[in-house]
Amino acid sequence: MGVEFPLRVLLIGNGGREHAIAWKLSQSPLVESIIAVPGNGGTAICPKVTNNASVSSEDFPALLELARKNNVNYVVPGPEAPLVAGAVDFFENAGIKSFGPSKKAAQMEGSKTFSKDFMKKHGIPTAAYENFSDYDKAREYLDRVQHDVVIKASGLAAGKGVIIPTSKEEAQQALKDIMQNKEFGSAGDEVVIEEFLTGDELSILTFSDGYTIKSLPPAQDHKRIGEGDTGLNTGGMGCYAPTNIATPDLVAQIDRDIIQPTIDGMRKDEMPFVGILFTGLMITSTGPKVLEYNVRFGDPETQTVLPLLSHDTDLAKIMVACSERYLDSVLLKVEPNFSATVVLAAGGYPESYAKGDEMAVQTPPQGINIFHAGTKLANNKLVTAGGRVIAASATAAESLRAAVDKAYEGVKLIQFNKMYYRRDIAHRAFKPTADTKEALTYAEAGVSIDAGNQLVERIRNAVRSTKRAGADAEIGGFGGEVDLSKAGFSRDAPIMVGAIDGVGTKLMIAQATRNHSTVGIDLVAMNVNDLVVQGAEPVMFLDYFGCSKLDPEVAADFVESVAAGCRDAGCALVGGETAEMPGMYQDDDYDAAGAAIGVMRSENRLPRHAAMAAGDVLLGLASSGVHSNGFSLVRRILAREKLDYASPAPWDSSSPPRSTGDALLAPTRIYVKSVLAALPRLKGLAHITGGGLTENVPRMLPARLAAEIDVASWPLPPVFRWLKQAGNVEAVEMARTFNTGVGMVAVVSAADADAVKQQLEKTGETVYTIGKLTARADKAEGCVLKNLESWS
Repeated sequence: MGVEFPLRVLLIGNGGREHAIAWKLSQSPLVESIIAVPGNGGTAICPKVTNNASVSSEDFPALLELARKNNVNYVVPGPEAPLVAGAVDFFENAGIKSFGPSKKAAQMEGSKTFSKDFMKKHGIPTAAYENFSDYDKAREYLDRVQHDVVIKASGLAAGKGVIIPTSKEEAQQALKDIMQNKEFGSAGDEVVIEEFLTGDELSILTFSDGYTIKSLPPAQDHKRIGEGDTGLNTGGMGCYAPTNIATPDLVAQIDRDIIQPTIDGMRKDEMPFVGILFTGLMITSTGPKVLEYNVRFGDPETQTVLPLLSHDTDLAKIMVACSERYLDSVLLKVEPNFSATVVLAAGGYPESYAKGDEMAVQTPPQGINIFHAGTKLANNKLVTAGGRVIAASATAAESLRAAVDKAYEGVKLIQFNKMYYRRDIAHRAFKPTADTKEALTYAEAGVSIDAGNQLVERIRNAVRSTKRAGADAEIGGFGGEVDLSKAGFSRDAPIMVGAIDGVGTKLMIAQATRNHSTVGIDLVAMNVNDLVVQGAEPVMFLDYFGCSKLDPEVAADFVESVAAGCRDAGCALVGGETAEMPGMYQDDDYDAAGAAIGVMRSENRLPRHAAMAAGDVLLGLASSGVHSNGFSLVRRILAREKLDYASPAPWDSSSPPRSTGDALLAPTRIYVKSVLAALPRLKGLAHITGGGLTENVPRMLPARLAAEIDVASWPLPPVFRWLKQAGNVEAVEMARTFNTGVGMVAVVSAADADAVKQQLEKTGETVYTIGKLTARADKAEGCVLKNLESWS
């Protein structure tokens, strides 16, 4: 038998969510009356609503008796507990329709283990996880994992059973509190330990009849008690909607890849979802992932999004359409407004707090709503009765800032002893964006490429004055040469090529993370790659290590990594210098430099300017990451984004994700062996270091030719995409600061291009055809980059 109008509603619950539902339902001409069990001080004065505390909201038979006595024909359970306990099944078996999922479907919130396994089964993106009912096994797992974790009590814990520890010690204590000390009761008999995801959180409330989905605007709540998202977790201290990160494309992706597959999967698993599904999401660098499902309206999301529904959108009609499976035929219209909610809590919440304090609440003006939560009427006086006491919500047409300001005006209408609220609701929405954020550059980070170029010109004459037989003493190339056959040695003596370089401020990341196992490889790579671009084979390497106080372990780690780089390059580590200089460096700081020596025959010398011609093909050899240049800008961006080296790298898609420090310390790729194998068919090589493509490619070209490079011809690696977005770095600046995914560029004839590409790929290189050489007009740029907008 279907639902008959008018509705006489039994509303179960006493929170801010239930007040907001009653407020919106009371506006419907299809609703005759609402009984709120037990209700609160707000529902007590809401039109059409009567509070009833004579029965427990957990006593289904008593609720049924109350419903029949009052001729109730529709039940709306608000909180999760009655839904998980089977309220919908109970009332429908008694002949009364309800809004919400069956007991079976409510497991999606009732058991974190169940919902995670469901997501895994149906391919719905979520964090990597493990389930545990054995404390010792969970403790051992925590000892093993290297990534940050979230620990969740599997059962219902009133929205508080999620712990985000910041250390191994905190994680172990949280696990003990949940599983052994029973902080959340039986909800902690089983736990889910999952990887900690980074990004922006979104909450989406979606109406469903088991087939059709209709979502409300994505919202973002504030779980932590303290401003700046600090302190203990709460049920929610505020919320705003819509969010600036929820673009139409992202919302469509979430509907397509997450919400609709969830509804379809539940139906296929013979537990069709009817009601409102709350999907908590993390928008990671690799796309949206599900944090959790709730099977009811969120709190305080409900107080935020329901006021965005148009006046002619009837919540009662939508609820019944879900229950009766015809959601696709009803109107759900959202006004193009902004909404914000500020929750006021009792002093001491979420720990111990007082109840029974008298309150004063003034009548709000239009556009502001006061939604009660932990309040009640006692002797005709409004008093506090919970931790989250009351909330001020407001909408505005002009901007989110206007809505937030109005919500805080609403806060001024409320008074009670020791009331507490956050003053930064929606702060994440007001973070600088690409439109407002200062665009960072390498120069602003303290490194000037132009100044370096000016220095080269300034010292050129001094260098030339050192010319001798066999060496022209010209600078500006990748390395320096001495032709031993012209320097007084035998006629068949080879040409010696030398290169010297350092690692730069990448060393500061190694020192901060105490990981010195890769920067020695960087040091070798920066030198030997500069040798091979001239056609030379590296034969020996020397290093320099300077510090204030020698730490033998650090120095040994560093030299061992230098040796690893030398093995990869095929050259001998023949010597070095360790300089201990108190006062020259600070604390554990150290600096490093290296010199590589190679040999070549004149017929192998690069670049071959005379052989180069317009139409020659440019091949790009993929980099392994940021390599060793641009780290002053990288560190500036990290500092502004408040991202520390221990945090998961926001661009890393591996599972578990690497830390930011480890991801950035990926060593520079050494191209020596693959390039030497292809040397006979190469006309020129450019090592893409400081100065990026813009500055380095022209260094191998004659003045009559320019490089035309299509930057859309290879994928911009996630680390560079993140750096560009986070730093609001212009594409042109990216191209003259970083390698942007190409660590070496080769010039080959069009006829040889395919064969050389295949040869390089056989040696393990990833190779892209990135452009060609063109005729270059007088004073024209030596490197022209096309499709820079593709990096947006």
